[in-house]
Amino acid sequence: MPLDAEDLKLISQQTLHHYEDRAEEFRLGTLDHDVSQNIAALLDNIQGEAPYRILDLGCGPGRDLRAFTALGHHAVGLDGTSRFVEMARQASGCEVWQQDFLALDLPPASFDGIYANASLFHVPSQELPRVLADLRAALKADGVLFTSNPRGANEEGWNRGRYGAYHDMDTWRAYVERAGFTEIMHYYRPAGLPREQQSWLASVWRAAR
Repeated sequence: MPLDAEDLKLISQQTLHHYEDRAEEFRLGTLDHDVSQNIAALLDNIQGEAPYRILDLGCGPGRDLRAFTALGHHAVGLDGTSRFVEMARQASGCEVWQQDFLALDLPPASFDGIYANASLFHVPSQELPRVLADLRAALKADGVLFTSNPRGANEEGWNRGRYGAYHDMDTWRAYVERAGFTEIMHYYRPAGLPREQQSWLASVWRAAR
């Protein structure tokens, strides 16, 4: 059944509350995660001369903002969780915006790349076309979108206090292509494991002209 405005408000509030309550636990638990493959997948496919302007969508405590900055790029963070915003600003020294994914207010044609690592799966499927269109509009011509989400069989709903939508590649591709992107590549993580043990689906997209 379609989600109404109250349903969407509850989804945002409860999911953000989950992260607010566990912010420090989440920071410590993800601090040493190696996502260099994902960062490279984004940066290696951006055209033009560096440094690049990158939006880290769902930046959390700021781990990857530090990585982009260390590589010489200008990174801006965005998260809906107030504690994560504070942590990310302190950890990275970057500009960090507090925004709900379902109410984005992004400057048009401003970013060479958008890095959405473990974030867009929290967007309900019915809202995904609008959110992807917002991201498309925030990218410069030929800009690149990176996404990584836990994969599934297109099930959706509450999971341990958070709302999530778990798409397979065919469904994810259909959503992103309809939003005006062309696929560059996709892969599964963690690398080197049998497919059934690769729970993450990563994909890279170019904003179509």
